[in-house]
Parts: sequence; C-alpha cells; structure tokens
Amino acid sequence: MFRATLKSLLARKLRLILSGLAVVLGVMFVSGAFVLTDTLGRSFDAAFADAYEGVDVNVAAKPKVELSDFEGGQVLAPVPAAAVERVRAVDGVADATGVVAADGARLIGSNGKVVTTFGPPQLGENWVGVSDLVQLREGREPQADDEIVVNAALAKAGRVAVGDQVGVLTLEPKQEFTIVGVFGYSGDRDSIGGVNEIMFTTPVAQQLMLGQRDVFTNITVAAADGVSNDRLRDDIAAVLGADFEVKTGAQLSADASAGLKEGLSFFNRILLGFAAVALLVGTFLILNTFSIIVAQRTRELALMRAVGAGRRQIIGSVVLEAVAVGLLASVLGLGAGVGVGALLAYVFGSITGGLDLAGIAVPPAAVIGAFGVGLVITVVAALLPALRAARIPPIAAMQDVATPDRPLTKVTVAGAAVTSIGATLLFLGLGGHTGDGSLMTILGGVLFAFIGVALLTPLVSRPVVGLLGGLFSWWMPGKLGRLNSGRNPRRTAITAAALMVGIALVTGVTVILDSAKSSISGLAQDRIKAELVIAGAQTGARPPSFDSAVLAESAAIPGVALVGGVYGDLAQVGDERTWVGANSDVSTLAKIFGAKATAGDISRLGPDQMLVSSDVAAARGLSVGSTVPVQLARADAKTYTVSGIYESDEFLDPVTLPVEAAQGFTIPQPITGFIQLTPSTQADDVLPRVEALLADSPEVSVADRDAFIQQQTSQLDGLLQMIQILLLLAIVIAVLGIINTLALSVLERTRELGLLRAVGLGRGQTMGMITVEAVVISVFGALLGITVGSGLGAAVVEALHDEGITDLVLPWADMGVMVGLGAFVGVLAAVIPAVRAARIDVLGAIAHD
Repeated sequence: MFRATLKSLLARKLRLILSGLAVVLGVMFVSGAFVLTDTLGRSFDAAFADAYEGVDVNVAAKPKVELSDFEGGQVLAPVPAAAVERVRAVDGVADATGVVAADGARLIGSNGKVVTTFGPPQLGENWVGVSDLVQLREGREPQADDEIVVNAALAKAGRVAVGDQVGVLTLEPKQEFTIVGVFGYSGDRDSIGGVNEIMFTTPVAQQLMLGQRDVFTNITVAAADGVSNDRLRDDIAAVLGADFEVKTGAQLSADASAGLKEGLSFFNRILLGFAAVALLVGTFLILNTFSIIVAQRTRELALMRAVGAGRRQIIGSVVLEAVAVGLLASVLGLGAGVGVGALLAYVFGSITGGLDLAGIAVPPAAVIGAFGVGLVITVVAALLPALRAARIPPIAAMQDVATPDRPLTKVTVAGAAVTSIGATLLFLGLGGHTGDGSLMTILGGVLFAFIGVALLTPLVSRPVVGLLGGLFSWWMPGKLGRLNSGRNPRRTAITAAALMVGIALVTGVTVILDSAKSSISGLAQDRIKAELVIAGAQTGARPPSFDSAVLAESAAIPGVALVGGVYGDLAQVGDERTWVGANSDVSTLAKIFGAKATAGDISRLGPDQMLVSSDVAAARGLSVGSTVPVQLARADAKTYTVSGIYESDEFLDPVTLPVEAAQGFTIPQPITGFIQLTPSTQADDVLPRVEALLADSPEVSVADRDAFIQQQTSQLDGLLQMIQILLLLAIVIAVLGIINTLALSVLERTRELGLLRAVGLGRGQTMGMITVEAVVISVFGALLGITVGSGLGAAVVEALHDEGITDLVLPWADMGVMVGLGAFVGVLAAVIPAVRAARIDVLGAIAHD
C-alpha cells in the first residue's frame, strides 16, 4: 500500500505542487515573522550592549509618570547635581559623571527641514569627552553656549559639516548653533542603533533638554578595581534611597532591549495574522485538490478495496500524500521565510537609519512553526477527502464515472450552524460583552463566519453561477463554460471561497476605514469653527510643536477674530493615566469647538482649577468642587479642583488644565493652533502671514480646515494600502486554487474534451470555454467576498457608533474594481488549463479511460 501511494503521488507531482504552494506562502509568513523578530531582537541586544559599554552602574530618578513603550518617550525626573557628589563619595566608586540625555533635540538640515527618524530617538546630550566608545572624528569639543557637536549619522542625514550654522529645536523654540565637531563610535560606526545625537555644553544641555540648570537625567558610575558592579549598585542604592533607580549597565541594556522586543512582538503578531489568512485560504485549496483527486481515483481506490485494502489503509494512503505535500511545503516555506525575514530586517534597519543587524539565524520557533503549521494544515485539509475515499465501495470499480455529487442537506445545515456561531461571537465581541477577551471573540467570530459562509456557498453557487454564466450564453463556448462551472456546486463553492476570503477582508477593512474617514471629516467640519489650523504630521513618538509666541502674533493679524492653542500630554490623574490638555484660552477654545457646559463654568479656568468631560466625570464620580491630584511629567504633583464639566466630544481633551500647567508637560509648547477669522476675511489673505510667523517652526504648517482634515485622515489611507498589499497574498493563493481546480478538471474531462473537439469545437473555442468557466467562478467568489465583507464591515461600524464612527460608507468604486479584479483573476488563472485543454490529442482523448 505504501509503494502504491508513492507511485500515485509521483504520478501527480504538478497538481500537488500547486496545492502545496498555498502552504508554502503561509509557512513563509510564519517562519519569516520569527526570523525577523529574532534578528532584530539580537540586533537590539548588541546595540544596547554597545550603548552601555563602560557603564558599570547607572543612577536615575524614578519618572513622575510611568509610560509604556507604546505611549511615547519616557521622561525621567531630573537628578540634582548634588547627587553626583553623593555618589562619588560612595566607597568603591572610581568616577561618577552627570549626564544629560533626553529625547527631543531636532536638527534643521541644510534643506531647511527637520531631520527625522522612524523609531530611534533624537537625543540632546551634554559633551563629557572622548572614550574608548566615543571618538571625535572632526573638529573639537563644544566650549561656548552656541556650539554643538553631532554624530556622523546625523551629519550625513542633514548634510551638514563642521563650521555650519544650524537651527536646533528642543524644549525651547529654534536656536542657532555652530557645529564645531563630528563624532562617531568605535568600530567605524556613525551611530548606535540609528540614534541622532546633538551634544551641547553641559549648562546649555540642561536648560534646553531639562528646562533647568544644575540637574542631570542620570549619573554614570565607574567601579574601582576589584569592586563588583552588583555590590556597587547596592551600596549606591542604600545611600540615595527609594527615589532613585540604580542599575548595572547589564541591567539597563537588558531592560531597554526588552522594551523594544515588546513592540516587535506586536509586529510579529500582525505578520502571524496575515499568515493565518493565507493558511485559511490555502486550506480551501488543499481541500479542493484532494477532493478532486479522490473523485478522479474512484476506480483506482475501489480496485484497492476489492483486492483487500481496508478503510484505514485507504485513509492512510490519502493522509500519507498530504504528509508528503506538507513536509515539502514546510521545507520550501521555511527557506522562503528565512529570505523574507532577512529582507524585512534589512528594510527595517535602513528605515531606522543605521541599525547594525546581527547575523541571520533560524530560531527554533521558526522551524517548529513552519513544520507544525505546514503539516497540520495540510493533513487537516486532506482528512475529509480521505474519509470520503474510505467510503468508496468496491463495486465502484466496475463503473466508468466518478463518485456522484451528494445532496447538500448536511453541508447546508452545518453551514447554518457555524454561521450562527460566528454571528453570535461577533455580536458578543463587538458589543463589548466579553470584556478583555473582545478581540479574540471578534477574531473567532470572523473565522466561524468565513467557514460558515463557505459551507453555505454550494447552496447558492448553482443559481448564481448560472446567472453569471448567462452573460456568455450567446456564444457556444460560453454556454458550455457556464454549464461546466455549475455542474459541481461543491467544487465551485470551495474554489470561489478561497477568493472570497481575501476580497471579503479587503472589503470589510475598506468599509470600516472609509466610514471612519467620513465620520471624522463630518464631525470635524461640524465641530471646528476655525478657518485655519496650525499643525504638523506626527512621524515619531513626539508630536510636532511650535513657539507659543506665534499664537499672540497671529491674534494681531487684521481679520483674525479668535486664536487658540492646544497643548497635550499623558499624566497621572488620580489613579489612572489620562491624556490631559491645556488651552491658551479656554473661552476661545470653547467657542471654536462649540463646547457646552453640563455643570459649572467652562469659560474660564484658574491656576488651581480643571475642567473634565462628562464621560470622565461619570466614570470617576466627579462633580463641580471635586478635587483630583494630578502628576505631570516635568512637575511636582498638584491637586486641582473641578470648576466645570463639558459634554464629551472627540475633539476636546477628557481633562483640561490651565495653560500654566503646560510647563510641566513632556512638550511645553502648543501642538495645534486654531484661528477663527472675521466674517469678511478670506483665509487666503491671512494664511501667508501666519506661514511667515512659523518660519522658525519647520515641523508644522498652517492650512485651511479642509486641508487639515484631509491631512489627519490621510493616515487611514496609508493603513488601508498596507493591509491591501498584505492581503494580496490571499488573492494570489486563490488564483493558484482556480488554476489547480481547472487543471484537475481538464484532466478529469479529458475524454469529454476529446469528444467535443471531434464534433467540431476548435482550439480557440476550447480555450474560450475554459476561460468562461474560470471567469464565472472567480467573479462569483468576488461577489461573495464583497457581500460578506460589506456585512462584516457594517457590523463593526455599527458597533463603533458610540466611539464616533457614525457614517456607514460602502466603497462602491472599490467594489467595482474588485469585481473587475475577479474577472481578471479568472482570465489569468485560465491560461495554463485552457492551453492544456486546447492541446489535447483528439484520438487519444477519446480513447482515454
């Protein structure tokens, strides 16, 4: 039986390779995700080990507001200069150096634009001299207050050199400096981990990066000979007390790397999600392939049964073929995944600007994932056809036909049940009835919905395919293609379902994002009563900001009625982290946004008062007169009194503090400005004058309200394009499925095609018949995907109604494109099977058994 199975497998190499390609692509994503995260993880380990090379012990004050890696850059509390002397006096300390190193120093390059990074921080530091790690390559160290040195990576990115006058943005507005030196790192490295660094004299670094003199962000400590780092750490911690965090350099390196790896794990889960989509589509393809093969081998399997093969042997024969396909696909997918992981790591390193990549390796998780997923998916998909093969009676060996198509009653009932389960899970998840498990509930609901719809598809395939095929019935090959596509509803349904999954996901995401864009745009048009908006596009952890003096200067422009600036930051409000805002003038912002008071007075705000939204007030049990402690990133804790409550609005911060509090924010400058004009003033008349005021704030620009709204919603377009590109993989697999189905179908109908050719059907007509069959199946899958995707998207939009997504937008143009894509996919998939069918030898085909 084993030898017979191997011979059967080798006789169908091409068709099994086609079905295995689906698993190859899915496994490629799985293994590639693990290779990528492993490579980047080891790269970050090496980068941080280098960054803390020579640091035996580090001392830092505990942050006032704890932030996660997804909430922006952590702001450390300042370490007083006196602490350096206390540390230096501890036994075992060879040297202690006060260091300023804070994110937010942005260089304006030679093109007048801010040099940005995608991920790595932009550090402003104090120059503490050369070392075994830091090497001054050109020029000298900074000595005057208007002198800086920059690392070689930043000099190249900004196209600046020693002697250039450059602008630098920090906690304070733009200031001019002269570059007097360029430094690098040992090993001929321009940076560590792609970080951009600007180094000032110590007093200037303290003022610009920390907002005050005689403080540092941390103290680096060198241990005396014979003193262990762990012992020195403990001794320093005992002297300084609980307000400081004292760690060894090894601990700092491990903690910093672990934080970035947490972000990588999120990216890893995204890639694994797309791998799951690819494997789901591949499951339909493998199921269809083995089902057709079993149907074609009816006589062969029946003969095996007749000569003594048992049902278990028949099942084992089919499963063995699946194992062989799964093993081969896993090996190929693992190899492709290593290549893809290496390529993505290279791209990531290039984008971040100089991350030195560790060598590419294949972690155990990639191997286990590749073979586990590849084998399991293939065997599970082949199991149902294997059970069907075991039921073939020996008498079937005497028949000339394949196993007849069975009634659809059972599969329809099963489909209805699975679809009901999916709908229930979606209802519970989208309605927020499952708490922290909502995401998994929704994903489970989507999976069950897809499977349920796929099971129900045979019920509707024959009438829908007949209707679509009717478009080609004026032509004899078209009529034959329509009949062929509808002769086996199960086969047609499974083939179409593969395409349905990809198009349904694209359609659903498009519905959600287009609805969100429409809702945000409509809400902004209704809420923002300002003709001009000052803002910038955020590309990193820090939002762009501008000099607060621009607000007062804008207010003095003729034709300007109101000007309001908005500051923002995460703060500890009571026992929760909450986004808080501060407004240059609360009465102005209330008018611009049309804010309505539900209690108290929201038109003014004293230095010890705060305003809260109605949602926050209800959730925390606050009322006018309530007191709330607030801890800001750069200020001491302070208690505020609630003086007013306003209706919750997507454009108003949940908590509003007086403008004086903004000095304690991470960024003590406004991040958005709103300008309302008098009725007789045109925006085009005022806009150039405001642009002139922003000359020293190159991160932001002024635009009219429509352009501002478009800028904010354009980020959703980028997200949609990324998802569409990744989901293109599912459509590629669906094309393979149609090719495989048609190729097997042509082989199955060899004699029939020979007879058609014998009675006068030409080669061109034969190709047309196969092409019509493919187009009908693929368009059916596209229509099914559009219907399912629109339904899922509409359900999500309805569930998000209370979150501000109130408009349901169906992307009719995109749907039309997808139907056209379905037709194109059908034509593309039909090429190989149609050519093969046209080349059939007529006499040989008639004699084919």
